[in-house]
Amino acid sequence: MIVDCALYRGGKRADRPPDFPAALREAREAGDAFLWIGLYEPTEAEFARVSRDFGLHPLAVEDSLRAHQRPKLETYADSLFLVLKPIAYEEETGELSTGELMVFVGDSFVLTVRHGRANPLGAVRERLEHTPSVLRHGPTAVMYAVSDTVVDHYLDVAAALHHDLDDLEAHVFSTEVRATASLAGRIYAFKRQALEFRRATVPLIDPVARLTGGRVPFVHDDSRFFFRDVADHLSRVNEQVESIDRLLTDILSAHLAQMGVRQNDDMRKISAWAAMFAVPTAIAGVYGMNFTHMPELHWIFGYPMALLLMLGVCLVLFRVFKSRGWM
Repeated sequence: MIVDCALYRGGKRADRPPDFPAALREAREAGDAFLWIGLYEPTEAEFARVSRDFGLHPLAVEDSLRAHQRPKLETYADSLFLVLKPIAYEEETGELSTGELMVFVGDSFVLTVRHGRANPLGAVRERLEHTPSVLRHGPTAVMYAVSDTVVDHYLDVAAALHHDLDDLEAHVFSTEVRATASLAGRIYAFKRQALEFRRATVPLIDPVARLTGGRVPFVHDDSRFFFRDVADHLSRVNEQVESIDRLLTDILSAHLAQMGVRQNDDMRKISAWAAMFAVPTAIAGVYGMNFTHMPELHWIFGYPMALLLMLGVCLVLFRVFKSRGWM
């Protein structure tokens, strides 16, 4: 359950504490220290002890265990609760997976709870431990670093989606029928991924704006400048997601229009061939009625003449349809 646990003093990592309550008391007494615990998909029983030791609010604990939350920022008496949704994108398979990351910030402690495969925390902890000047700002620095890493990864995912979208657009405008036969399903699948991406990025605007505006408990006023950088990157991400969604709509419209044009071309060809077959069918039908008094019925050249008439009319129709682009 516990991925990592450490006590930080003055921006540097200390020994791992053997007992959470004792370590938390030590951090609060030191003044320049805080405790950072990382959890991965804890069960209710496993999380009960941690939440009891840190005095977490029951509603926040419930949200952390269910792990089906939108990005949000909630303030409680003893802690600040931030929900993020990391995104992982497999370029080889084109699959987008969403995780959940909860960050509790309180008096001299940070508690992170992670669900899903997307894992930005290992890199965050390592980066912060190599930059003591940032880490000595305390729990606020961890919240900023986690948010910044998640949002920066959004930019990478958006760039990968744009690259795959360019390939999809090239297939849509390809002249090969086999390349565009099943594109409608791919476009809809891509649009679902874009929608899932929006669900992770758009709701995060308000929490980041509140952190940027200041007057949030357990967040120092000096950290507003850091969160402004996160807000700027998040704005860029949302613009890119919006452009992806609009481009997907345009690609789908273009694909449907192309399918309609191809169907019209096919119908013209079918109609042209049907018209050519209708002429010999009509002539053969007239002479097949076997009436006694019919023109050229007993003429020795009547049969060859009928065949030549059928062939001649079909050739004339073929040239007419060919000149109009129907064949």
